[in-house]
Amino acid sequence: MELSNLSVAELRSLQDSIKVELKNREQQEITKACEQILSIANSVGMSVNELVGGSVRAKSGSVAVQYRNSNDQSQQWTGRGRQPKWVKAWLNEGKSLDAVRV
Repeated sequence: MELSNLSVAELRSLQDSIKVELKNREQQEITKACEQILSIANSVGMSVNELVGGSVRAKSGSVAVQYRNSNDQSQQWTGRGRQPKWVKAWLNEGKSLDAVRV
């Protein structure tokens, strides 16, 4: 692509498109990395927390995760606030919340 032939408006539009594409690609790479980490942890029978040796915290970083879905390790709950759908489904099946405690 020959940039010198583009107008200022075309260059700005291209710049905006690049910013959006970069953001999308970075998010895709983060998602892929998270999936790979989870897969590695699952393949050795460990939680991500055990694998990295630190404490997994909620997104806010202030409350530690208390429950993790044994069927999908990416689904977590701190035990505060509304119960996620996976927790409600788990309990509706008659299973104990202690079974998914971290």
